[in-house]
Amino acid sequence: MARIHVKPDGLDFESRGRRDYLVTFEHPSLWGSYLVPVTVIVGPQARPGRGLASTGSTHGNEYEGPVALKHLAREIRTEDVLGRIVLIPVLNAVAFKAGRRDSPDDNGNLNRVFPGDPKGTITSRIADFVTRFVFPQVHVVLDLHAGGQVARFPALASMHWVDDAAQRSEMVETARGFGCRFLLFYQNSTPGLLTSTAETLEKVTVGGEFGWGEAVQAEGVSMCRQGVLTAAIRHEQLRGPAPANRHHKEQVVVDTADPASTTLAAFDGHFEPVAALGQKVARGERIAYLHDFGRIDDAPFEIVAPHDGHVVCQAWGTRVFAGQVVSQVGRIVS
Repeated sequence: MARIHVKPDGLDFESRGRRDYLVTFEHPSLWGSYLVPVTVIVGPQARPGRGLASTGSTHGNEYEGPVALKHLAREIRTEDVLGRIVLIPVLNAVAFKAGRRDSPDDNGNLNRVFPGDPKGTITSRIADFVTRFVFPQVHVVLDLHAGGQVARFPALASMHWVDDAAQRSEMVETARGFGCRFLLFYQNSTPGLLTSTAETLEKVTVGGEFGWGEAVQAEGVSMCRQGVLTAAIRHEQLRGPAPANRHHKEQVVVDTADPASTTLAAFDGHFEPVAALGQKVARGERIAYLHDFGRIDDAPFEIVAPHDGHVVCQAWGTRVFAGQVVSQVGRIVS
């Protein structure tokens, strides 16, 4: 089935049925366009501003989300869609094509430029497309990430601690549908995030980390598929029943929003984890070493847990630079 080439303002989000698009973004120097695949499925009960959108590859070298959404685009039957479902398996087509976290054309990090600019760089134009044309059509936003070459996480669904209690409660319950062991609240001070922009627009917004290392983790793909389907059914956009939870029945809510939860490398060096990902640790417990091989006879620098909680992030590559995030310990939220 041939996909329809359209400009960012050319998608039909209203008519019943399924449409598979390639959204064109003019190349900044060559005569041609980057193509972002978007599938829109609209059912008989679709209402203005109500629907679910899920994005993969906001960073170009994170693959569980794209794989899961590619599967779901084939598996979701049009006749089972009640409301509106928008699937974007490869949002950052520029970085994905290059196999990089950021775009090689403008060195732009798509997850730092929201809400975007229609006359800006290619990265900023993609963000603007999501903000101006996708977000107004939906009330649920799921942004599927992985650690890439930056960090390693236990599979987790994530969100920010928004002020509105009802919105926050729906985000937590939607996050539970992925079946991750950990549900994470994290800091909301980083500018330009896709999820922060959606939350500000009062969307039920869930992100997540479902793999690492530029690989495809089978568990992460499964969790992404389960989470998107469960959310679509929970929010009355897809006919049920919800899929069975194939993963963790017992889930732990943790919080790393406190800057003290994060440890930065004190110097350029080599990172050696001691604690396992997900391990429960006590304040002051050793969780890693940082080695300086320029001072081969010195003892390594000891990294300890800043407080009680669970190890939810570690540097992926052993070579780290001064100031790099090398570990996070999430406080347990009762």
